[in-house]
Amino acid sequence: MTTQQKKPSAARHGFKQGEAIVYPAHGVGTIAVIEEQEVAGMKLELFVIDFEKDKMRLKVPVAKAVSIGMRKLSETDFVERALKVVQGKAKVKRTMWSRRAQEYDQKINSGDLISIAEVVRDLYRAENQPEQSYSERQLYEAALDRMAREIAAVNKMSETEAVRLVETHLAKGPKRGKSVEEDDTQDEAA
Repeated sequence: MTTQQKKPSAARHGFKQGEAIVYPAHGVGTIAVIEEQEVAGMKLELFVIDFEKDKMRLKVPVAKAVSIGMRKLSETDFVERALKVVQGKAKVKRTMWSRRAQEYDQKINSGDLISIAEVVRDLYRAENQPEQSYSERQLYEAALDRMAREIAAVNKMSETEAVRLVETHLAKGPKRGKSVEEDDTQDEAA
């Protein structure tokens, strides 16, 4: 190891060591260190990112970080916007499930909190609604997990508390957990 190999306190492209970030394909991680490595005879500066929950470590070239969509955690007001999105009416296209599943997967891996919130909203099922298929459930849980991890990091709460927060907002959505008639009387009373 040369003395140039590690630059622990340096910041690159606005990212610094110890900072929580969002990596599109994996969600929330922490920059463990910014280091320099020699790869194929060239010096390469890398973000070493740890994903605690997945027990995974990823090395991302500093020069490519922004172009691949790595970003800082969302601001609190953006988290509030995402929570408002999950309260909205589900928008389910009338296309084949395989096409919709592909679109949902792309949204989840986009790293965009609002897009992830849309997937959570669209795939959520209340107790009184029809059962989800296995693949719907998998996509819903993946989106909920991604959303909860970022909310937990932003609001400095546990992931369990973040999931409860999202589920509370989901329950506030239109016609969820009550029949259509009950919903109409609620609107008149308000």
